[in-house]
Amino acid sequence: MKRRNLLGGLSAAALAGACAPKSEAPGAQASNQTFRWKMVTTWPPNFPGLGVGAANLAKLIEQMSAGRLQISVYAGGELVPPFETFDAVSRGTAEMGHGAAYYWKGKAEATQFFTAVPFGFNAQEIYAWMYYGGGLKLYQELYANFNLVPFAAGSTGVQMGGWFNKRIDTVQDLKGLKMRIPGLGGEILQRAGGTPVTLPGSEIFTALQTGSIDAAEWVGPYNDIAFGLHQAAKYYYYPGWHETGPALECLVNAQAWASLPADLQAIVSTACQAVSTDMLAEFAARNATSLQQILNSDVEVLPFPDTVLRRLKAITGEVLTELVARDPASAKIWASQSEFMRVSDQWQQISEAAVLRARHL
Repeated sequence: MKRRNLLGGLSAAALAGACAPKSEAPGAQASNQTFRWKMVTTWPPNFPGLGVGAANLAKLIEQMSAGRLQISVYAGGELVPPFETFDAVSRGTAEMGHGAAYYWKGKAEATQFFTAVPFGFNAQEIYAWMYYGGGLKLYQELYANFNLVPFAAGSTGVQMGGWFNKRIDTVQDLKGLKMRIPGLGGEILQRAGGTPVTLPGSEIFTALQTGSIDAAEWVGPYNDIAFGLHQAAKYYYYPGWHETGPALECLVNAQAWASLPADLQAIVSTACQAVSTDMLAEFAARNATSLQQILNSDVEVLPFPDTVLRRLKAITGEVLTELVARDPASAKIWASQSEFMRVSDQWQQISEAAVLRARHL
């Protein structure tokens, strides 16, 4: 990370005010006390973008605090299994975690809204909603039930639709498809006739190569090449309808958070936003160059047919309607997101989308 360039444009005071949760007992006064924390993650060791982003967060916090808050990072499986990150931080086995909120839908279905909703926010919009649309407050309210303080802490930008070992030409081609896909996207695939499979990233290549799954979504060209997925599947589809601008998260144990002096709390919240900016920039750059490598291989890069996307979008509406009807927390969060999206979409259409159209006239 080029931290001096990145942080030079950030106001720590302003970001701390926007990002820091309101605790019942304010942090203690600044002191020379040193805190040594553990961070568990859902990512493979030293994995580009995602795993490295978590490590960068820990390094940045230590640098900004002049060593007063030191964080040892454990990849998925080194201290706890990847999908036990949430529980480990909740119960205090580790003070901090890094992952994706939709992994915890078994704990609370509403967590999924803080990663991605299919056909939903792009990366700019989810952060706009978080910091200026009330999203962060809703995030903190939900996670307080689990003894956690959450922060947005990274973004891949729009993802790819996934790797497939057969063509998807019609909706019928989704029937019987075994695909690694988490969150709401997995439920939508199931209703379209497929079988969603939950796997940590480190197991995707083998599952694809051996045929135990027919398809898998992971992230995008940068991370997918790192796993060698271009060597395990023939077709690479876009767009990533299921994750249009997913946010990653940093989890902090509530008691550990309350133990920090106010200045260290401000450093943690500011570092999370700084890492989000840096990670999004890295993915934009690395995905572009990695795509060139894929285009020069034997892989076919293909768009999902409009008929398939329309069907998946229709199912998305059904799934969300049922979810908000049965879960009050999801209803509250979706009401906030959908209204923000309604207004934002008008601006996106005449700004980002219009510029991209004009670029290719």
